[in-house]
Amino acid sequence: MRHLVFFPTLLLSLGTLGAQSNWQAQVSGTTARLRGVSAVTERVAWASGSGGTVVRTIDGGATWEVRPVPGASALDFRDVEAFDAKTAYVLAIGAGDKSRIYKTTDGGGTWVLQFTNADPKAFYDAVAFWDAKTGMAMGDPVDGRFQIVRTLDGGKTWLPVPPDGMPPALPGEGAFAASGTCLVAAGKTLAWFGTGGAEKARVFRTNDQGRTWTVVNTPLTAGAASAGVFSVAFSGGADGVVVGGDFRKERESGDNVALSSDGGRSWTFPGAARLRGFRSAVVFVPGTRWNSLIAVGPAGVARTDDGGRSWTPIGTAGSGGFHAVAVDPVGRVAWAVGEGGSIAKLAITPR
Repeated sequence: MRHLVFFPTLLLSLGTLGAQSNWQAQVSGTTARLRGVSAVTERVAWASGSGGTVVRTIDGGATWEVRPVPGASALDFRDVEAFDAKTAYVLAIGAGDKSRIYKTTDGGGTWVLQFTNADPKAFYDAVAFWDAKTGMAMGDPVDGRFQIVRTLDGGKTWLPVPPDGMPPALPGEGAFAASGTCLVAAGKTLAWFGTGGAEKARVFRTNDQGRTWTVVNTPLTAGAASAGVFSVAFSGGADGVVVGGDFRKERESGDNVALSSDGGRSWTFPGAARLRGFRSAVVFVPGTRWNSLIAVGPAGVARTDDGGRSWTPIGTAGSGGFHAVAVDPVGRVAWAVGEGGSIAKLAITPR
Protein backbone atom coordinates (compact mmCIF):
# COMPACT_ATOMS: atom_id res chain seq x y z
CA MET A 1 0.00 0.00 0.00
CA ARG A 2 1.08 3.54 -0.74
CA HIS A 3 1.34 5.19 2.69
CA LEU A 4 3.29 3.45 5.43
CA VAL A 5 5.86 5.30 7.53
CA PHE A 6 7.17 4.51 11.02
CA PHE A 7 9.72 6.39 13.14
CA PRO A 8 11.07 4.00 15.80
CA THR A 9 14.38 4.06 17.58
CA LEU A 10 16.77 1.14 17.71
CA LEU A 11 16.24 -1.58 20.28
CA LEU A 12 19.53 -3.12 21.36
CA SER A 13 18.70 -5.72 24.01
CA LEU A 14 16.43 -8.59 23.02
CA GLY A 15 16.75 -11.26 25.66
CA THR A 16 16.88 -14.90 24.68
CA LEU A 17 15.81 -17.65 22.46
CA GLY A 18 16.75 -20.24 25.03
CA ALA A 19 19.82 -18.48 26.42
CA GLN A 20 20.85 -14.92 27.21
CA SER A 21 21.49 -13.06 23.98
CA ASN A 22 21.64 -9.45 22.86
CA TRP A 23 21.19 -7.53 19.68
CA GLN A 24 24.56 -6.13 18.69
CA ALA A 25 24.33 -2.84 16.82
CA GLN A 26 26.33 -2.73 13.59
CA VAL A 27 27.52 0.14 11.40
CA SER A 28 25.58 0.02 8.15
CA GLY A 29 27.30 2.86 6.33
CA THR A 30 23.99 4.57 5.56
CA THR A 31 21.33 6.66 7.25
CA ALA A 32 18.53 5.42 4.98
CA ARG A 33 15.38 3.90 6.40
CA LEU A 34 15.98 0.16 5.93
CA ARG A 35 12.88 -1.94 5.23
CA GLY A 36 14.21 -5.17 3.69
CA VAL A 37 16.74 -7.74 4.91
CA SER A 38 17.88 -11.15 3.68
CA ALA A 39 20.17 -13.46 5.68
CA VAL A 40 22.06 -15.85 3.42
CA THR A 41 24.49 -17.41 5.94
CA GLU A 42 25.98 -16.55 9.31
CA ARG A 43 28.36 -14.21 7.50
CA VAL A 44 26.46 -12.99 4.43
CA ALA A 45 23.43 -10.70 4.57
CA TRP A 46 21.85 -7.96 2.46
CA ALA A 47 19.57 -5.07 3.42
CA SER A 48 17.65 -2.46 1.42
CA GLY A 49 15.69 0.72 1.90
CA SER A 50 14.93 4.30 0.95
CA GLY A 51 17.00 6.39 -1.43
CA GLY A 52 17.72 3.35 -3.59
CA THR A 53 19.89 1.95 -0.81
CA VAL A 54 21.36 -1.56 -0.78
CA VAL A 55 24.01 -2.70 1.71
CA ARG A 56 25.81 -6.02 2.09
CA THR A 57 28.04 -7.79 4.59
CA ILE A 58 30.23 -10.80 3.91
CA ASP A 59 31.95 -10.92 7.31
CA GLY A 60 29.02 -11.36 9.69
CA GLY A 61 28.35 -7.65 9.92
CA ALA A 62 31.79 -6.54 11.07
CA THR A 63 31.62 -4.34 7.99
CA TRP A 64 28.74 -3.35 5.73
CA GLU A 65 29.28 -1.95 2.24
CA VAL A 66 26.87 0.23 0.31
CA ARG A 67 26.23 -1.35 -3.10
CA PRO A 68 24.74 1.52 -5.17
CA VAL A 69 22.10 0.87 -7.79
CA PRO A 70 22.71 3.39 -10.61
CA GLY A 71 19.75 5.67 -11.33
CA ALA A 72 17.78 4.45 -8.31
CA SER A 73 18.32 7.25 -5.80
CA ALA A 74 14.64 8.20 -5.89
CA LEU A 75 13.42 4.65 -5.33
CA ASP A 76 12.41 2.83 -2.14
CA PHE A 77 13.68 -0.75 -2.02
CA ARG A 78 11.25 -2.48 0.35
CA ASP A 79 12.35 -6.04 -0.42
CA VAL A 80 15.67 -7.79 -0.99
CA GLU A 81 16.01 -11.50 -1.75
CA ALA A 82 19.59 -12.80 -1.78
CA PHE A 83 21.00 -16.24 -2.62
CA ASP A 84 24.70 -15.82 -1.95
CA ALA A 85 27.35 -13.14 -1.59
CA LYS A 86 27.03 -12.24 -5.27
CA THR A 87 23.40 -12.80 -6.24
CA ALA A 88 20.48 -10.67 -5.03
CA TYR A 89 17.23 -9.16 -6.26
CA VAL A 90 15.73 -5.91 -4.95
CA LEU A 91 12.19 -4.65 -5.45
CA ALA A 92 11.28 -0.97 -5.47
CA ILE A 93 7.73 0.04 -4.59
CA GLY A 94 5.70 2.87 -5.99
CA ALA A 95 3.02 3.77 -8.47
CA GLY A 96 3.63 3.13 -12.14
CA ASP A 97 7.25 2.85 -13.24
CA LYS A 98 8.58 3.34 -9.70
CA SER A 99 7.79 -0.34 -9.11
CA ARG A 100 10.90 -2.11 -10.39
CA ILE A 101 13.08 -5.18 -9.90
CA TYR A 102 16.87 -5.10 -10.17
CA LYS A 103 19.34 -7.99 -9.97
CA THR A 104 23.05 -8.29 -9.30
CA THR A 105 25.28 -11.31 -9.90
CA ASP A 106 28.57 -9.70 -8.85
CA GLY A 107 27.88 -8.68 -5.28
CA GLY A 108 26.30 -5.35 -6.17
CA GLY A 109 29.17 -4.15 -8.33
CA THR A 110 26.69 -3.86 -11.19
CA TRP A 111 22.91 -4.09 -11.36
CA VAL A 112 20.53 -5.04 -14.17
CA LEU A 113 17.06 -3.50 -14.33
CA GLN A 114 14.89 -6.56 -15.04
CA PHE A 115 11.35 -5.32 -14.60
CA THR A 116 9.66 -1.93 -14.79
CA ASN A 117 5.94 -1.74 -14.14
CA ALA A 118 4.26 -0.12 -17.14
CA ASP A 119 0.75 0.17 -15.69
CA PRO A 120 0.20 3.57 -14.02
CA LYS A 121 -2.53 1.99 -11.85
CA ALA A 122 -0.29 -0.77 -10.49
CA PHE A 123 1.83 -0.71 -7.33
CA TYR A 124 4.06 -3.69 -6.47
CA ASP A 125 4.64 -4.65 -2.83
CA ALA A 126 6.98 -7.64 -2.55
CA VAL A 127 8.91 -10.35 -4.33
CA ALA A 128 9.54 -13.99 -3.34
CA PHE A 129 11.44 -16.93 -4.81
CA TRP A 130 11.26 -20.71 -4.76
CA ASP A 131 14.85 -20.88 -6.01
CA ALA A 132 17.37 -18.54 -7.61
CA LYS A 133 15.61 -18.71 -10.99
CA THR A 134 11.94 -19.11 -10.12
CA GLY A 135 9.98 -16.39 -8.36
CA MET A 136 7.18 -13.87 -8.48
CA ALA A 137 6.26 -10.34 -7.49
CA MET A 138 2.87 -9.24 -6.18
CA GLY A 139 1.09 -5.93 -6.58
CA ASP A 140 -2.04 -4.23 -5.30
CA PRO A 141 -5.33 -4.75 -7.15
CA VAL A 142 -5.87 -3.30 -10.59
CA ASP A 143 -9.42 -3.55 -11.89
CA GLY A 144 -10.35 -5.58 -8.82
CA ARG A 145 -7.57 -8.22 -8.88
CA PHE A 146 -4.16 -8.44 -7.24
CA GLN A 147 -1.31 -8.42 -9.75
CA ILE A 148 1.23 -11.23 -10.15
CA VAL A 149 4.28 -11.33 -12.43
CA ARG A 150 6.49 -14.45 -12.55
CA THR A 151 9.95 -15.39 -13.71
CA LEU A 152 11.22 -18.87 -14.55
CA ASP A 153 14.62 -17.82 -15.88
CA GLY A 154 16.31 -15.83 -13.15
CA GLY A 155 14.53 -12.61 -14.00
CA LYS A 156 15.45 -12.40 -17.67
CA THR A 157 11.71 -12.26 -18.28
CA TRP A 158 8.87 -11.32 -15.90
CA LEU A 159 5.48 -12.25 -17.30
CA PRO A 160 2.04 -11.34 -15.89
CA VAL A 161 -0.27 -14.08 -14.66
CA PRO A 162 -3.76 -13.94 -16.21
CA PRO A 163 -6.21 -12.37 -13.73
CA ASP A 164 -8.85 -15.12 -13.98
CA GLY A 165 -6.90 -17.27 -11.51
CA MET A 166 -7.01 -14.56 -8.81
CA PRO A 167 -10.09 -14.14 -6.56
CA PRO A 168 -11.63 -10.66 -6.58
CA ALA A 169 -10.26 -8.12 -4.14
CA LEU A 170 -12.47 -6.53 -1.51
CA PRO A 171 -13.20 -2.79 -1.66
CA GLY A 172 -10.15 -0.95 -0.34
CA GLU A 173 -8.04 -4.11 -0.09
CA GLY A 174 -4.30 -4.03 -0.68
CA ALA A 175 -1.01 -5.39 0.61
CA PHE A 176 1.37 -3.63 3.00
CA ALA A 177 4.89 -3.08 1.68
CA ALA A 178 6.24 -2.77 5.21
CA SER A 179 9.05 -5.32 5.26
CA GLY A 180 8.97 -7.38 2.08
CA THR A 181 7.29 -10.22 3.99
CA CYS A 182 3.64 -9.77 3.08
CA LEU A 183 4.50 -12.34 0.36
CA VAL A 184 6.41 -15.58 1.06
CA ALA A 185 7.17 -18.76 -0.91
CA ALA A 186 7.93 -22.27 0.30
CA GLY A 187 8.84 -25.63 -1.17
CA LYS A 188 8.67 -25.80 -4.95
CA THR A 189 5.18 -24.43 -5.63
CA LEU A 190 3.60 -22.89 -2.50
CA ALA A 191 3.21 -19.20 -1.73
CA TRP A 192 1.03 -16.91 0.38
CA PHE A 193 0.37 -13.20 0.68
CA GLY A 194 -1.51 -11.23 3.32
CA THR A 195 -3.77 -8.23 2.85
CA GLY A 196 -5.46 -5.39 4.73
CA GLY A 197 -7.22 -2.10 4.28
CA ALA A 198 -10.61 -3.75 3.85
CA GLU A 199 -13.46 -5.15 5.92
CA LYS A 200 -11.49 -8.38 6.41
CA ALA A 201 -7.78 -9.14 6.67
CA ARG A 202 -7.13 -12.06 4.35
CA VAL A 203 -4.47 -14.54 3.19
CA PHE A 204 -4.20 -15.66 -0.43
CA ARG A 205 -2.63 -19.06 -1.17
CA THR A 206 -1.25 -20.74 -4.31
CA ASN A 207 0.04 -24.28 -4.81
CA ASP A 208 1.03 -23.89 -8.47
CA GLN A 209 3.61 -21.08 -8.37
CA GLY A 210 1.11 -18.28 -8.62
CA ARG A 211 -1.02 -19.39 -11.55
CA THR A 212 -4.17 -19.82 -9.44
CA TRP A 213 -5.09 -18.64 -5.94
CA THR A 214 -7.57 -19.23 -3.15
CA VAL A 215 -8.31 -16.80 -0.31
CA VAL A 216 -9.50 -17.08 3.31
CA ASN A 217 -10.30 -14.61 6.06
CA THR A 218 -8.07 -14.21 9.10
CA PRO A 219 -9.17 -12.91 12.52
CA LEU A 220 -6.64 -10.05 12.49
CA THR A 221 -7.74 -6.47 13.05
CA ALA A 222 -9.40 -5.07 9.93
CA GLY A 223 -11.85 -2.44 8.81
CA ALA A 224 -9.37 0.44 8.44
CA ALA A 225 -6.99 1.43 5.66
CA SER A 226 -4.09 1.05 8.12
CA ALA A 227 -5.01 -2.40 9.48
CA GLY A 228 -4.57 -6.00 8.43
CA VAL A 229 -1.92 -8.64 7.75
CA PHE A 230 1.55 -7.15 7.37
CA SER A 231 3.75 -10.25 7.44
CA VAL A 232 3.40 -13.95 6.69
CA ALA A 233 5.75 -16.77 7.74
CA PHE A 234 5.62 -20.52 7.16
CA SER A 235 7.67 -23.40 8.51
CA GLY A 236 7.41 -25.86 5.65
CA GLY A 237 4.03 -26.05 3.99
CA ALA A 238 1.78 -26.52 7.02
CA ASP A 239 2.58 -24.31 10.03
CA GLY A 240 2.06 -20.61 9.45
CA VAL A 241 1.90 -17.34 11.34
CA VAL A 242 0.58 -13.94 10.32
CA VAL A 243 1.18 -10.72 12.25
CA GLY A 244 0.08 -7.13 11.82
CA GLY A 245 -2.59 -5.01 13.43
CA ASP A 246 -3.15 -1.30 12.86
CA PHE A 247 0.02 0.69 12.22
CA ARG A 248 -1.72 3.90 13.28
CA LYS A 249 -2.22 2.30 16.71
CA GLU A 250 1.22 0.76 16.94
CA ARG A 251 1.39 0.60 20.76
CA GLU A 252 -2.02 -1.01 21.27
CA SER A 253 -2.42 -4.74 21.88
CA GLY A 254 -5.09 -6.01 19.57
CA ASP A 255 -5.92 -8.85 17.25
CA ASN A 256 -2.47 -8.87 15.69
CA VAL A 257 -1.38 -12.52 15.43
CA ALA A 258 -3.00 -15.67 14.02
CA LEU A 259 -1.86 -19.24 13.37
CA SER A 260 -2.48 -21.88 10.73
CA SER A 261 -1.71 -25.60 10.90
CA ASP A 262 -3.20 -26.54 7.53
CA GLY A 263 -1.07 -24.65 5.06
CA GLY A 264 -2.97 -21.39 5.33
CA ARG A 265 -6.39 -22.80 4.53
CA SER A 266 -7.68 -21.53 7.88
CA TRP A 267 -6.45 -19.15 10.60
CA THR A 268 -7.21 -18.90 14.32
CA PHE A 269 -6.10 -16.86 17.30
CA PRO A 270 -3.45 -18.52 19.50
CA GLY A 271 -5.65 -18.63 22.59
CA ALA A 272 -5.33 -15.52 24.71
CA ALA A 273 -1.88 -14.68 23.33
CA ARG A 274 -1.48 -11.28 21.67
CA LEU A 275 1.55 -9.29 20.70
CA ARG A 276 1.95 -6.02 22.58
CA GLY A 277 1.53 -3.68 19.69
CA PHE A 278 1.57 -3.66 15.92
CA ARG A 279 4.16 -5.92 14.21
CA SER A 280 5.51 -5.42 10.69
CA ALA A 281 7.53 -8.65 10.28
CA VAL A 282 7.73 -12.18 11.62
CA VAL A 283 10.16 -15.01 10.86
CA PHE A 284 10.60 -18.64 11.88
CA VAL A 285 13.94 -19.70 13.36
CA PRO A 286 15.01 -22.84 11.46
CA GLY A 287 16.08 -25.84 13.48
CA THR A 288 14.40 -24.83 16.73
CA ARG A 289 12.68 -27.66 18.51
CA TRP A 290 9.65 -25.68 19.61
CA ASN A 291 9.06 -23.60 16.48
CA SER A 292 10.66 -20.40 17.67
CA LEU A 293 9.79 -17.15 15.94
CA ILE A 294 10.85 -13.52 16.18
CA ALA A 295 8.38 -10.70 15.49
CA VAL A 296 9.42 -7.07 15.12
CA GLY A 297 7.73 -3.71 14.75
CA PRO A 298 7.99 -0.11 15.91
CA ALA A 299 6.52 -1.13 19.28
CA GLY A 300 9.42 -3.50 19.94
CA VAL A 301 10.42 -7.14 19.57
CA ALA A 302 8.78 -10.35 20.76
CA ARG A 303 9.66 -14.01 20.60
CA THR A 304 7.91 -17.34 20.93
CA ASP A 305 9.21 -20.88 21.41
CA ASP A 306 5.90 -22.68 20.85
CA GLY A 307 4.94 -21.72 17.33
CA GLY A 308 3.21 -18.50 18.30
CA ARG A 309 0.89 -19.79 21.02
CA SER A 310 2.59 -17.60 23.61
CA TRP A 311 4.85 -14.59 23.18
CA THR A 312 7.46 -12.98 25.39
CA PRO A 313 7.77 -9.22 24.90
CA ILE A 314 11.33 -7.97 24.82
CA GLY A 315 11.66 -4.35 25.91
CA THR A 316 8.84 -2.00 26.78
CA ALA A 317 6.65 0.47 24.94
CA GLY A 318 8.76 3.41 23.90
CA SER A 319 11.99 1.44 23.73
CA GLY A 320 11.75 1.15 19.97
CA GLY A 321 11.99 -1.62 17.43
CA PHE A 322 12.73 -2.57 13.85
CA HIS A 323 10.97 -2.73 10.50
CA ALA A 324 12.19 -6.12 9.25
CA VAL A 325 13.98 -9.23 10.43
CA ALA A 326 15.61 -12.25 8.78
CA VAL A 327 17.24 -15.44 10.07
CA ASP A 328 19.90 -17.45 8.24
CA PRO A 329 18.80 -20.87 6.85
CA VAL A 330 20.51 -22.78 9.68
CA GLY A 331 18.97 -20.64 12.42
CA ARG A 332 22.12 -19.38 14.10
CA VAL A 333 21.89 -15.62 13.58
CA ALA A 334 19.23 -12.99 12.94
CA TRP A 335 19.56 -9.51 11.49
CA ALA A 336 17.02 -6.75 12.06
CA VAL A 337 16.87 -3.37 10.31
CA GLY A 338 15.13 -0.06 10.89
CA GLU A 339 15.29 3.72 10.92
CA GLY A 340 18.39 5.78 10.20
CA GLY A 341 20.32 2.87 8.72
CA SER A 342 20.06 0.85 11.93
CA ILE A 343 21.16 -2.77 11.69
CA ALA A 344 21.56 -5.20 14.56
CA LYS A 345 22.59 -8.84 14.79
CA LEU A 346 21.46 -11.52 17.21
CA ALA A 347 23.35 -14.75 17.90
CA ILE A 348 20.67 -17.40 18.48
CA THR A 349 21.11 -20.20 20.98
CA PRO A 350 17.89 -22.23 20.65
CA ARG A 351 16.46 -24.57 23.21
